[in-house]
Amino acid sequence: AVPRALVNRDTTGVVKLVANEATGELLGAHVLAQGAGDVIQAAVVAMNYHATIDEIAAMFHPYLTMAEALKLAAQTFSKDVADLSCCAS
Repeated sequence: AVPRALVNRDTTGVVKLVANEATGELLGAHVLAQGAGDVIQAAVVAMNYHATIDEIAAMFHPYLTMAEALKLAAQTFSKDVADLSCCAS
């Protein structure tokens, strides 16, 4: 779960990223959660600049915001979900 969602006591939702397998470029994002607008806006900017999953995972996403969900979702392409955050489960 995203730390902000845990604080809000509302962990229902999902973030799904679609990337080009060969290049890692982000092709699309689906966000169904409270605060989805903040997350999808960041995803749209990333897509407009042809960002890769690795670049998104390395970018600064403020802690304790729903926008952090984008970073955590990008990190799942190369890390175990259990290792993402002190608060992620």
